[in-house]
Amino acid sequence: MSAVIVEAVRTPVGRRGKSLSGVHPADLSATVLTALTERAGVDPEIVEDVIWGCVQQVSEQAIDIARTAVLTAGWPESIPGVTVDRQCGSSQQALNFAVASVIAGHYDVVVAGGVESMSRVPMGSSTTVGDSPFSQAYRDRYDNVIPNQGVGAEMIANKWGFTRADVDRYAARSHERAAAAQDAGWLADQITAVTTPDGVVAADEGIRRGTTVETLAGLKPAFSADGVVTAGNASQISDGSAAILVMSEEAAARYGLDPIARIHTAVVTGADPVIMLTGPIPATEKALARSGLDVADIGVFEVNEAFATVPLAWQAEIGADDAVLNPNGGAIAFGHPLGGSGARIMTDMIYHMRRNGIRYGLQTMCEGGGQANATIIELLAR
Repeated sequence: MSAVIVEAVRTPVGRRGKSLSGVHPADLSATVLTALTERAGVDPEIVEDVIWGCVQQVSEQAIDIARTAVLTAGWPESIPGVTVDRQCGSSQQALNFAVASVIAGHYDVVVAGGVESMSRVPMGSSTTVGDSPFSQAYRDRYDNVIPNQGVGAEMIANKWGFTRADVDRYAARSHERAAAAQDAGWLADQITAVTTPDGVVAADEGIRRGTTVETLAGLKPAFSADGVVTAGNASQISDGSAAILVMSEEAAARYGLDPIARIHTAVVTGADPVIMLTGPIPATEKALARSGLDVADIGVFEVNEAFATVPLAWQAEIGADDAVLNPNGGAIAFGHPLGGSGARIMTDMIYHMRRNGIRYGLQTMCEGGGQANATIIELLAR
């Protein structure tokens, strides 16, 4: 049995404290749940579960926000929801769990996705009360080094020899490609507008047009006085949500739906938790080996731009052509609403593949704790 994607949709990505900051994360989630079934033309009652990514599961995102989102959307009370935390890859992992469950025969129809309102539930909120999440045994194992993603990004720069100009050049490229995609109307197709207390929001807010290496050069390093990582070449803190409708092939046929893509291969792996951000490299290698495909077979790679050093190191090791790596920009330009980013990126990749007739696409994300997911999808609708 195969699992297929029949629809995908996302909200705009809002900057911290800006247009989406007045919207409860359950309402952001409900917006994409509603749009997803409306676009697919199906009744929500056929959905058997909602698997939702969210990282800061406290405050407004606590008490299983997947279930809260289902009820906020007005869906039947019979539909359950479960919330997943694999850090930045939470909604990509939600998709992979959904796919595995369909293939196993546990579900015929399931929704995967995620949300993060970093304006309303700030990053780090879940660790502000009580003791450290790192046990003494953990700290002993790693010589009392407490992992820090920004420091990890600097470690990558040192290991691969990336200069400030290298990472700033990559960041400028992200904004340039995102602006071009927005101007071409490619982003509007995948976005559902969000109604806020201040009006309707229908476009991504983070894209900074005209960004250059020269303008980025004026920013101070964020984690080391002589480092290369700045706010300009790292992902933005953001708000957003995205959702993907997954079915068995039989269910899609039963409901008269044409699948967009099938999930070809899905893997997850661990790596060094101190440098933390290199997991996409072995995850990609694992996915390619398991799939029987090679780099040349993949028409688009999406590697989350947590920091510019991450896709740069990945590219140095994997050898993918620059033209097929994050072709519409990434989190440096759009922003990175943690629990929603995996589904946001997958949605963009699906639309890009369908628009360009690309057979295979691979998505991978670095994640807290030195982990990474990698998912290969195969286009069916051409």
